[in-house]
Amino acid sequence: MAAAAAAGPCPGPGPGPGPGAARTKKKQKRFVPQRVKLPRAADPLLAVLAWGVTHQINELSQVPLPVMLLPDDFKASSKIKVNNHLFNRENLPSHFKFKEYCPQVFRNLRERFGVDDQDYQVSLARSPPRWVGSGRRLLLSADRTLVLKELSSEDVADVHGLLAHYHQYVVQCHGQTLLPRFLGMYRVSVDSEDTYLLVMRNLFSHRLPVHRKYDLKGSLVDREASDKEKGKELPTLKDVDFLNKNEKVFVEEEQQREFMDKLKRDVEFLVQQKLMDYSLLLGIHEVERGEQEEEEELEEEDPAGGGDEGGPGGPYGTSPEGLGGLLNSYRPLGPGEFDPAVDVYALRGAEGAPRREVYFMGLIDVLTQYDARKKAAHAAKTVKHGAGAEISTVHPEQYAKRFLDFITNIFA
Repeated sequence: MAAAAAAGPCPGPGPGPGPGAARTKKKQKRFVPQRVKLPRAADPLLAVLAWGVTHQINELSQVPLPVMLLPDDFKASSKIKVNNHLFNRENLPSHFKFKEYCPQVFRNLRERFGVDDQDYQVSLARSPPRWVGSGRRLLLSADRTLVLKELSSEDVADVHGLLAHYHQYVVQCHGQTLLPRFLGMYRVSVDSEDTYLLVMRNLFSHRLPVHRKYDLKGSLVDREASDKEKGKELPTLKDVDFLNKNEKVFVEEEQQREFMDKLKRDVEFLVQQKLMDYSLLLGIHEVERGEQEEEEELEEEDPAGGGDEGGPGGPYGTSPEGLGGLLNSYRPLGPGEFDPAVDVYALRGAEGAPRREVYFMGLIDVLTQYDARKKAAHAAKTVKHGAGAEISTVHPEQYAKRFLDFITNIFA
């Protein structure tokens, strides 16, 4: 096995190590025996992701937590290149590269968001994530607690540009935010093809299915779901659909006030960073429907009343449990109940509401800068719809005001 690993500030171009470098004692020390059996992932990309995350978490566990983050930590990376390896050949390609961006920064963010590194590793690596939606842009971890978004190299640069400000903001608000909770960023290279992935907490529940879903921007121009979208089992509806259906969010006044305070603070941060075009993603779980679906699933799975010894946790072991805690299979929750430490974006429906519902609400797509592309789009839409039209490509301050005005009115 020939391998090379590096940690520290991103290196500039230069000659690589000589043929003997991989055999030096120093390099050998970089490898830690795997502690989690790797999954048999049909997709080589997912197999390398699981291996890389496991390797990096093991590496980080050998390094003491820094007292404070330094500017260089926001430029750092850790890379490993594997060629013609002899281990795990049935699961891994023979040549691959794995890179983690800003390891200490994301480690610190995980800690601030209450995410244990070992649970994070298990959720990502014990069973392979699966692609969701169309276009292979999103992965969902097997325990449904994490979402991995595929990025372009330009997106990676945008995250780098935002990261120091984002980290400072998370520190200031003590992790209490509706922004995406960024937990890790990686580059996986297989067959000379680079895939960039950003890991975040799943905005929706790992346990309670979403029955209605809205992407809300506060604009009414081109903000109605297409007929094709509406034909899907769980369509992503938009602002016009929300109004046409007379949809409302029913939560207690105190919850609404706390939510809006958090949202206003987050949006102010986005305005300061000249970011726009973000959305509030709203998922609605109907408690009675969920209860009925769960009963039907149990009957289909086990009509004779027997049980799988592993429980609903399926392929998960006993320790560590992953972020979902074995999907709470050993801490039974009733219909519509959730653990706020796991379902961090959840809000319970108000007593006396027309229907028993649970709401999942958070900000998504927060990386769009108001740059030349947006300015050009704004000019084109103004020509088409008129200067007073409610178009989505406006200045960050205008966007924020219109967005907050709309979201304030989604509550009953």
